[in-house]
This record gives sequence, structure tokens and C-alpha cells, in this order.
Amino acid sequence: VQLVESGGGLVQPGGSLRLSCAASGFTFSSYVMSWYRQSPGKGRELVARISSTDGSTDYAGAVKGRFTISRDNAKNAVYLQMSGLKREDTAMYFCYARRGTGTVMWGPEYWGRGTQVTVSS
Repeated sequence: VQLVESGGGLVQPGGSLRLSCAASGFTFSSYVMSWYRQSPGKGRELVARISSTDGSTDYAGAVKGRFTISRDNAKNAVYLQMSGLKREDTAMYFCYARRGTGTVMWGPEYWGRGTQVTVSS
């Protein structure tokens, strides 16, 4: 199993970035896919999640309306479109996969190594 994130970088406040996560080694369409983030000195927090079945999504309150998660099962990829970025969005962003449907998940958890997003002027 492999999850490889890309697309992070340095962006000015108010700017946009699109993160990508390329997945391999498992049946992608059967997995709930999520993005988490972690800032220095803080715990890892859920940013957004997308169902394996109907494409339903959940977002953390801090990013709702600014971030959009999507998936392409044909490409085994999940994306996070981030706009209106704020300094407090600065963090390492991780891709996460777990078998399941909607919010019901089971089995092993898989993590990518992360991609750094820095929002600064």
C-alpha cells in the first residue's frame, strides 16, 4: 500500500493550492479517503473526508467553504482544492485511507508521508 502526496508549497494568504494523493496497492474505490493536517506542537486533525460509495463529504469547520475534497476512482487519486488560504492553514497535510463506507470504517489505516503547506507573505 502506498499513498503519495504532492502539491504542497509556499503560498500567500488568500491564495490557492491543490493537493493530490496517488494511491496504489489496494482497492481504491472501496476506501474512504481523507486529508489530515498537523501543525508543530499540535495533534493531527481531520481536514476533509470523502465516502467510498456516494461521494459524500465532511469537512472540519475551520475549512468548510474554502476547501473541497474530491476523488477520481479511475486514477486512484484524491484531491484537496484549497482556496482562501490563511496563515493558520500552515501544516503538514497527510493523505489517509481506510476501508469503509461513509463514516463507517474498519481494518488497517494507511497514511502517506505528507506534503508541507506554508501560508505566509
